[in-house]
Amino acid sequence: MNPQRLCILGSTGSIGRSTLDVVSRHADSIQVHALTAHSRMSLLAEQALACGARVVAVPDEKARERFLQAWPQGRPAPQVRVGPAALEECAADTEVDTVMAAIVGAAGLPAALAAARAGKRVLLANKEALVAAGGLFMAAVRDNGAELLPIDSEHNAIFQCMPQGGRAGAPAAPAKGVRRLLLTASGGPFRTAALESLEGVTPDQACAHPNWSMGRKISVDSATMLNKGLEVIEAHWLFAMPLQRIQVVIHPQSMIHSMVEYEDGSILAQLGQPDMRTPIAYGLGFPDRIDSGVGPLDLAAIGRLDFEPPDLRRFPCLRLSFQALEAGQEACIALNAANEVAVDHFLSSRIPFTGIARVIEQCLEAMAGRTRTALDTLDEVLELDGSARRQALQFCK
Repeated sequence: MNPQRLCILGSTGSIGRSTLDVVSRHADSIQVHALTAHSRMSLLAEQALACGARVVAVPDEKARERFLQAWPQGRPAPQVRVGPAALEECAADTEVDTVMAAIVGAAGLPAALAAARAGKRVLLANKEALVAAGGLFMAAVRDNGAELLPIDSEHNAIFQCMPQGGRAGAPAAPAKGVRRLLLTASGGPFRTAALESLEGVTPDQACAHPNWSMGRKISVDSATMLNKGLEVIEAHWLFAMPLQRIQVVIHPQSMIHSMVEYEDGSILAQLGQPDMRTPIAYGLGFPDRIDSGVGPLDLAAIGRLDFEPPDLRRFPCLRLSFQALEAGQEACIALNAANEVAVDHFLSSRIPFTGIARVIEQCLEAMAGRTRTALDTLDEVLELDGSARRQALQFCK
């Protein structure tokens, strides 16, 4: 049997690094063909050398020079592709079977879409591909015979709890017999903090997630629960589920990753350690189960599992996400774009933590008065995304 040939978009990020850890346990059956990174060229060189990648993609010529400087002398270097188009080229490469789409933010959308259009197995760890272009992306999966497997722990859990273990495609309707999807959320570092203290939260405090190890941007999204709002939008597209049948539940222990409720009252839950290698291994091995390197879950040691409804006063970004999904694709694009701009400003201490929600709300209000735009192409999606970012920048000032 030929080995699975893999492209990792965003290999130096947390998902990329975890993917390579899983791959290292299955060198006989998974072969890394291409790696891409926006920065950290020394790490990219280390990764490419360790896994034997034949191709790497970098953003510009300066990054290419840094990569080659970091590459060991006397060792044959991989092919180095340069520029934004290189990401799409790697994703659609005929030498690739599976694409791990792990680039954070809207920057990962074009390459993820290219993978779907090329009919690849797409392991989707990029929320924004569906938040900003759900209809377009799912049509690409459907029309080109691509496989789509969610890697976010929550959506991967739902996929595993679906009838017949889920189907790797683009469903046209909710799965038969399913009543609701229950997305769990830890509540982040400020679940019990005094509301009046949130204005003074620092970037380091916001990035100190109690359970998960993540990048700074995603950690802030978890602290505001904007990430859970994006996941609601993502679940709507992945499982063809209407908003009214998706619920968010706070679960501080992060051991139940999400649940599916059936018409007969049964609820199926997927449990596991809070380690992204579990959903990554599930996607790489599907439909088989392969070793992830994650240890067993000791339920007796945990002792209890708690649940509570989310407080929308504490987490206004979650409320805004529900509103955006109800308003339509344009509002979802504005929600995501405004959040990326606002989080960037918060991480550089230019706006307060509570300013993130204010910028998003102002941007959604401003975009609501626009003439509706057709969003049938990637260019139209990106044009609206750019407009929303410019609007958000003004509000940040």
